[in-house]
Amino acid sequence: MNKHKQMMIFKAIVEAGSISKAAERLELSKSVLSTHLKQLESELATDLLKRTTRKQSLTPAGERFYQHCITMNDVMSTAWDDIRQLQKEPSGKLSITAPIALMESIVVPALSDAFAPFPDVSLNLVAEDKQLDLMQHDIDLAIRVGESPDSNVKQKRIGQFRDVLCQSVESHQSPETAKYIANNWQPKTITHLFRDINGDNATELSYLTHHKVNTVSQVASLIRQDMGIGLLPDFMLSQYPDLRPCFKQKQLMHNNVYALHPYSKSPPTSVIRAIDAIEKRLKSVTEF
Repeated sequence: MNKHKQMMIFKAIVEAGSISKAAERLELSKSVLSTHLKQLESELATDLLKRTTRKQSLTPAGERFYQHCITMNDVMSTAWDDIRQLQKEPSGKLSITAPIALMESIVVPALSDAFAPFPDVSLNLVAEDKQLDLMQHDIDLAIRVGESPDSNVKQKRIGQFRDVLCQSVESHQSPETAKYIANNWQPKTITHLFRDINGDNATELSYLTHHKVNTVSQVASLIRQDMGIGLLPDFMLSQYPDLRPCFKQKQLMHNNVYALHPYSKSPPTSVIRAIDAIEKRLKSVTEF
């Protein structure tokens, strides 16, 4: 007999409390189930159940085998649910949070393309540089820079980008001494480690924050007015032809981008579709 079928019949006998009750639930004869159980115990060369006229109980081997049966059933159910979920059309509310720069340049364009054919999807987008608790804020999907230490969420690396230290093309300020324009998530003292494009020599530069803003677009605006230098993600540079990298032959390390969701098993179709779209968009607009 198929081993999976044997395991599921044994699981049914255990959970029903007796062969008779299991036979009723499975709509099989008591003798058929008894034969299956005897064959299983014979193949395993051990007793799995202790049976009397009034009750049955698991032997130590039976308890262990039963746990394996549960695991096997869960794997099977997950496989079926996963494929069935993929076949459903996205619908309902989809709440997504992401840092402001990623939301504006990556997430919104990606979702617009992905869900245009699905009018039943209602987007709730939260652009926020600080990390929100997914459960507390009822978030279905979070896009974040850097891996999360939270073991209660599922996460997938979906791409990378590089921050670029920029200045105005009209600027005559030295990048080493120019005033630094910081985003609100950056500390008072900022240190950047640059490497040559070929990856060899490293150069460390430190700055004290002079100007501080709360969005990356404000950083860009001040740089364009030659108020100093600041970081912009590489995927935004094409929007500002009047800005340039401070260093042509040096670059910062790349930043990994992750998609996080709170679903322990298969996430909704809309979440799967959103992750795929954002990953594709990110790869299409970065340098890598």
